[in-house]
Amino acid sequence: MLQGFKDFITRGNVIDLAVAVIIGAAFTAIVTAVVDNLVNPLIGALVPSGDLAEWVIPVPGLFATANFGIGAIISAIINFLAVAAVVYFLLIVPMNKLAERRAARLGVQEPEAPSAPTQEELLAEIRDLLASQNRG
Repeated sequence: MLQGFKDFITRGNVIDLAVAVIIGAAFTAIVTAVVDNLVNPLIGALVPSGDLAEWVIPVPGLFATANFGIGAIISAIINFLAVAAVVYFLLIVPMNKLAERRAARLGVQEPEAPSAPTQEELLAEIRDLLASQNRG
C-alpha cells in the first residue's frame, strides 16, 4: 500500500501539478494586488461610495435593510477576467504559436475534419435503418 502511494507521489505529472498550483496561487496574488490597487480605484471613482469594494445597494426589508455588496462581486469578476486574460495571452497564445511552428518545422499537418453529412444523407440513412428494422 505504501509503495503504491510512493509511486503516485513521485510520478512526474503529480509534481508538475503541485508546482502549477503553487505558481498559480502566487500569480493570482499578484493579479489581485494589481486589480485591487490600480483597477478598482479607477472604477471606484465612478461609483457613489468612491470605493468599488465598499459599493453596496441597500434593499429595504420588513425588519431591517439588507446591503447587497455589488462592488465586491464586480471586483471578483474583474479579478477573474484579469487572471484569465493574462493566462490566455501569456501562456496559451505563445504555446499555440510554438506548437504551430514546431508542426510546420516537422512538416506535420493537422488532419482534415470529416465533412458533416447533409440533411438528405441523414434522412436517407434513417429511412434505410427503419426499413431494415421493419423487415427483420
